[in-house]
Amino acid sequence: MVTLYSPPSTGAVAFFYSNTSIRFYNYHNNLTLFSRKLGSHNISLQINQTPFCNAVHIQDGSVAAPPSKNENETPLKKLKDGILSVTPPMEKQKDTFDFGGNKDKSTVSITVVGASGDLAKKKIFPALFALYYESCLPEHFTIFGYARSKMTDDELRNMVSKTLTCRIDKRENCGEKMEQFLKRCFYHSGQYDSQENFAELDKKLKEHEAGRFSNRLFYLSIPPNIFINAVRCASLSASSAHGWTRVIVEKPFGRDSESSAALTGALKQYLKEDQIFRIDHYLGKELVENLSVLRFSNLIFEPLWSRQYIRNVQFIFSEDFGTEGRGGYFDHYGIIRDIMQNHLLQILALFAMETPVSLDAEDIRNEKVKVLRSMRPLQLDDVVVGQYKSHTKGGVPYPGYTDDKTVPKDSLTPTFAAAALFIDNARWDGVPFLMKAGKALHTRSAEIRVQFRHVPGNLYNKNFGSDLDQATNELVIRVQPDEAIYLKINNKVPGLGMRLDRSNLNLLYSARYSREIPDAYERLLLDAIEGERRLFIRSDELDAAWSLFTPVLKELEHKKIVPESYPYGSRGPIGAHYLAARYKVRWGDLA
Repeated sequence: MVTLYSPPSTGAVAFFYSNTSIRFYNYHNNLTLFSRKLGSHNISLQINQTPFCNAVHIQDGSVAAPPSKNENETPLKKLKDGILSVTPPMEKQKDTFDFGGNKDKSTVSITVVGASGDLAKKKIFPALFALYYESCLPEHFTIFGYARSKMTDDELRNMVSKTLTCRIDKRENCGEKMEQFLKRCFYHSGQYDSQENFAELDKKLKEHEAGRFSNRLFYLSIPPNIFINAVRCASLSASSAHGWTRVIVEKPFGRDSESSAALTGALKQYLKEDQIFRIDHYLGKELVENLSVLRFSNLIFEPLWSRQYIRNVQFIFSEDFGTEGRGGYFDHYGIIRDIMQNHLLQILALFAMETPVSLDAEDIRNEKVKVLRSMRPLQLDDVVVGQYKSHTKGGVPYPGYTDDKTVPKDSLTPTFAAAALFIDNARWDGVPFLMKAGKALHTRSAEIRVQFRHVPGNLYNKNFGSDLDQATNELVIRVQPDEAIYLKINNKVPGLGMRLDRSNLNLLYSARYSREIPDAYERLLLDAIEGERRLFIRSDELDAAWSLFTPVLKELEHKKIVPESYPYGSRGPIGAHYLAARYKVRWGDLA
C-alpha cells in the first residue's frame, strides 16, 4: 500500500492500493483527476465535492475516511446508503480509519419556503426528520419554516409533529428523537417578495448559527409564479456570507421551451447553475436509482441492452384517483407536462443512456443529455390523449374530471396520455419507447417494462400457438407500489408431457430486504445538503426535454384536440391500444 498526503492547505489524504480504484470526497468545487502508474497497475484518484460524507471508497470493499481540516466540514455519523457508497465487509472493518475533525465550526440552515403548504407538511418535514432519525444530518443544523401565514414556533412544531413517523425497523427512542428534532424547528412569517422580511429571516438564522461557518439550503415549496421573487429576496438578503447557498426548485419548470428558458434565465440572474437543484422526486425512488446498478453491474443485462435484443420499452404511470380538488393546478398543466415530460422522460434517459465515464454527477448528466438530444420531437400522430368521465362502480358514483368544481366545464386538458418516442442512435434505432400516464385508472402503479425480441427459430413455437408474444421474455421493474424486479421466462410445467408456461424470476423488495425503503425526498434532500447533483436536472437537460414535447403541446392546444373519454376506474381510452398496435406492441400491464 502507498499512502499519499496532499499539502496541508487542501486538508486531504488519499490512499493508493495496487489494482484498485479510489473515490475521494472533499470540499473542492472543481473536479481534479490524478493518476499514477505503479508497476503494471494504473492508479486513479477522483476528487468530488460533498460537504458531509467524506470517505475514500475502495473497490475491494474497504473504506477510509480522510482527515477533516476544512472548517466547514461536518462529517455524518453514518454514511449514506446509495450507489456512491460501499458498505465494507465485517472482516475488513480494520481498514476503516477515522481521523476525527472539528465538528463545532460549521452548521447548515435549512429554510422551507412555503412551510404551511401540503408538500412541506406531508413530504419535506417528514423527510428531514427521517434524515435526523437516521443520523444523516450534520451535528449542527437548524430548520426554519417561512410562509405568509401568521404562526409561532410552537404552532409550526405542532403542525409538523402530526406528520412525523419513525422508521418501521427502528422505533427506539422515537418520541425522544421527535422532541429533539422539533426543538430545532422555527418559523418566520413574511412575504415571498419582501427583501425586508428575508433580511429579518437572515438575522434569525445568524442567531442560531452562533458564529459558526454557515451553509444555507432553501427549499422552494411554492407556486412557480413566485419562484423568482423568492429567489431574488433570498439571494440578496439571506445568502450565506461565507459558506454555500443552494436552492431546491420544485417542478413545474415552465409550461414549454420558452417559459422554461425564461425561468432559467431569471434564476441565473441571482444564482449560479451549481446553486440550483431542480428536483424530480421520481429520480430519488429506490428502483429508479437501481437502474444503473442493475444494468452496469450485472453482466447478463448490459449485452442485451440494445435494439438487437429489445423489441420495445414501456414506461407506465397510473393513479387510481382523480384531481380531487387540485383541478385548478392540474388544468393549467395537464398529464403530459405533469408526468410525461419530467418523471417518465427522466427515467427513459437513465434507462437508455450510454455507460458514463464515471458515477460523477456531470458524467451521468452528460449521457442523459445525449439521449434526449438524439430523440425525435414528438409528433401528434404518435400521441393519444384522454379525459376521465363519471362512472358508477359497485353502486358508488365517481365524478368526472369536469365535475371537479375547480375545473372549467369545457376543459380539454388531458388526464391521460400515451405516446411513442424514438431514439435515433446506433443503440436504439427503430425501438419504440412507449409512455402511458393517466389519472382515475383501474390501479395505482409505476413501472418499466422491457419486452425482448422473439427467439429466432424457436423450437417450441408450436407449444405457444400463434401468439408469439406469449413466448417473449419481459423484464419488469416495478417502481411503486410493492417495489420489485422480475423477469418473465418460459418454463416447462412438471409432468410427463411437454407443456410450457410463463414463470417469473422475482425479486420482491419487501421479502428480500427487511429495511423500509426511504422516501425519495429523503435521498434528494440529503444529496442537496451534500452537494451531490446526479439526481437533479441540469439546465441543458431541461431544455432538451422541453424541445421534445413543446411542439406537440402547442399543436394540441392550437387545434383544440378533444380528448377521448374513458370511465373513471377503467384501463384508459381505447386509442392507447391502437397506438401500441401500430408498432406491433401490446401494453404489458394489460396482459
